Amino acid sequence: MTETINNIVENKLVINVFHSIIIILISLIIYNSISYLLKKNTKIDMLNTKKSQTSIKMIKSIIKYSLIIITTLIVLQVNGINVSSMLAGVGIIGIVIGFAIQDALKDIIKGMDIIMDNYYRVGDVIKFNNIEGKVLTIGLKTTKVEDMYTMNIVSISNRNIDQVEVVSNLINIDIPLPYELALSKAEKVLDEIVDNIKERKVVDKCEYRGVNHFADSSIKYQVKVYCNPLKKVQTRRDAQRCILDTLEKNKISIPYNQIDVHQK
Repeated sequence: MTETINNIVENKLVINVFHSIIIILISLIIYNSISYLLKKNTKIDMLNTKKSQTSIKMIKSIIKYSLIIITTLIVLQVNGINVSSMLAGVGIIGIVIGFAIQDALKDIIKGMDIIMDNYYRVGDVIKFNNIEGKVLTIGLKTTKVEDMYTMNIVSISNRNIDQVEVVSNLINIDIPLPYELALSKAEKVLDEIVDNIKERKVVDKCEYRGVNHFADSSIKYQVKVYCNPLKKVQTRRDAQRCILDTLEKNKISIPYNQIDVHQK
């Protein structure tokens, strides 16, 4: 029995496996310790929570991938694989691989730009093509967004930052009123509409801005509503309901296009 145990202990493969497990465990401990310290730092930094969360998520991604690469190289070296020779061999086909992963490199570089330039942060609302939603995470390669309209989780490649818009807290609403309605009467009704919209808890500010457009069958007056970008969809619906309700109370009909047909 003693001889069997000694053989197992002296077995090179067993020793290598044991060392590999220790190395992996040490890497996990290092990663979890750093994650804990970063999380603790986020709780302390209450003045800039959004920026802290965004930076920490990016830092954790960088640390995770760096530790995976370093741990893999050390484990290979421990198991008798000459890492230096392997890296030299990889250098020969490095150009070919570089072309293959150039998009991934662009994503990583742009991901760093997003953080450093504070282009947008976790919790902000952004728009990309037909997608508009809240930023959930900013990773090394992609930004994950929750679509405001469908609630779907969408991944946007960081290299597309030039096409991304940060959504403001402003909603422009055009209110069509008939040409026959006197300006003084129209603006009195519009002031009432603004007051009604302001009563909504989610509305930060609402203001009447004047005549915006002379349409075919109506004059369009513009109202600006300010609210949390995450609440814009429902806020627009509520504001439009206030408009309809106020116009109805004042017995004002919303104009619509009409066609006059003349017969000879």
